[in-house]
Amino acid sequence: MKAVRFHEVGGPEVLRYEEIGQPTPAAGQVRLRVAASAFNAADNGMRAGFLPIPVVLPHVPGYDVSGVVDAIGEGVDGFAVGDAVIGFLPMAEDGGAAEYAIAPADALVAAPTSVPLADAAALPSVALTARQALFDDGNLEAGQRVLIVGAGGVVGKYAIALAKRAGAHVIATASPRSADAVRAAGADEIIDHTETGVIDAVSEPVDLLLNLAPIEPSEFTALVRLVRDGGTVVSTTAWMPAPDDAERDVRSVVVFVRSDAERLAELVSLVDSGDLKLEVTRRIPLAELPALHAEAAAGRISGKVIVIP
Repeated sequence: MKAVRFHEVGGPEVLRYEEIGQPTPAAGQVRLRVAASAFNAADNGMRAGFLPIPVVLPHVPGYDVSGVVDAIGEGVDGFAVGDAVIGFLPMAEDGGAAEYAIAPADALVAAPTSVPLADAAALPSVALTARQALFDDGNLEAGQRVLIVGAGGVVGKYAIALAKRAGAHVIATASPRSADAVRAAGADEIIDHTETGVIDAVSEPVDLLLNLAPIEPSEFTALVRLVRDGGTVVSTTAWMPAPDDAERDVRSVVVFVRSDAERLAELVSLVDSGDLKLEVTRRIPLAELPALHAEAAAGRISGKVIVIP
């Protein structure tokens, strides 16, 4: 089968589109005939070697996957050959940038039926990140106020939609380029951070500050004053700590997305009900994945890209 792998860490040139053996599922695993994998920024970091997730080389990237169950290992219940599924695969294991992929059965859920199976690969890790940040780590409740910094990205738009559905008041920062998409996602207030200081634009304290952007630590620390006493700061920027304010009982959490099939199934149901919109901006063939990594390394990727074998 065809796959993209890197045999050493480094620049995009270390990626190889090559023929490898078809994997066999072990106990508790299934094999998928891959419909698509999704490109994420962490794939770029793992390939470059600056994201400290231990992988065995050579490594197949692409931890978000959709596909059809092709073979089932011992002890697997709840799936049958031919089932359409999606999943967030263990990041340290081989991923979905291949014609076939191995997945733990407990990481998979039935795919949404309202969108093409390939496009469904865009959902798992980014939607789980948004959900876990808001509710598992941020404890957001109906009637509360949340400020989402860097809301114009894929995670941000999922976070807006989920927060609004939960009954929260959403304030979002966005550039003019992404303002329309942020508004369409449901933000109550939009701050153009290229023109207006966020601190000056927020008139009342927020219960939750969710940071999704690579902002300067000093700017991040300053934003904490917008959080009410006893509120929460949550950040997805794993390369830097999230500031808190112990004197005011403002706690902070850095999100590391976790596989959660139950929550993923809930997100799938929201896609099928129309409450959550999938975002896919580009679809590329597997052979072009090394070129996509080169684009990412140069900072030229926006939106969600899926990779089709």
